[in-house]
Amino acid sequence: MKILMVCLGNICRSPLAEGILQHRAWEAGLQWSVESAGTNGYHNGEAPHRLSQKVAKLNGIDISQQRSRKFVPEDFERFDMIYAMAEDVVHEMQRIAGHRFRAEKVDLLMNILHPGQDRDVPDPWYGAEPGYHEVFRMIDDACTHLIASRTQ
Repeated sequence: MKILMVCLGNICRSPLAEGILQHRAWEAGLQWSVESAGTNGYHNGEAPHRLSQKVAKLNGIDISQQRSRKFVPEDFERFDMIYAMAEDVVHEMQRIAGHRFRAEKVDLLMNILHPGQDRDVPDPWYGAEPGYHEVFRMIDDACTHLIASRTQ
């Protein structure tokens, strides 16, 4: 299973999602490959935000080696499933991918916990550290539920 996590800049939410899901998959003995990307490309090549790294590390997950990259249309061929952190990210993925967009491969991450409710993971970029902890908890809950649904 190859999974891509996507947010806007690929430095806050999606690196956390990549790190959390990859960690949980390894713990469960699943041979999943998890990556992340951003739709805007403003931070290409950068490490995750320092607070994303800090919160991940506090939870036993090291995301410091990740590097931001831009979402590309070819991601629809490379990945089995693509989880977006917010609805505006899905719209940007559609714009970027054009005719290569595959709706059956895309869902909002929070729909794992709240099917059909289309809830966003809030972007902690403009806030203080507690927002990063809340985002970590939300993503971890969704990833834990995803793993549990695949290992039952």
